[in-house]
Amino acid sequence: MEYDLNDIVEMKKEHPCHKSKYWKIIRMGADIRIKCQGCGASVLFPRSEFEKKCKKVVQRSQSSLE
Repeated sequence: MEYDLNDIVEMKKEHPCHKSKYWKIIRMGADIRIKCQGCGASVLFPRSEFEKKCKKVVQRSQSSLE
């Protein structure tokens, strides 16, 4: 799966805030930080764990389209 900074991704499990499955990637490196689109909470995952829990990329950022 290919993903980039500021992409919106769908995770396998819902966040308990507003039952939102959609997250925005806000930091990439060895770890990936994602921000809930429902409540704004952020979570840091090791890259391997993020790739297991990520279902698909819903929306690509403008920079990844170029």
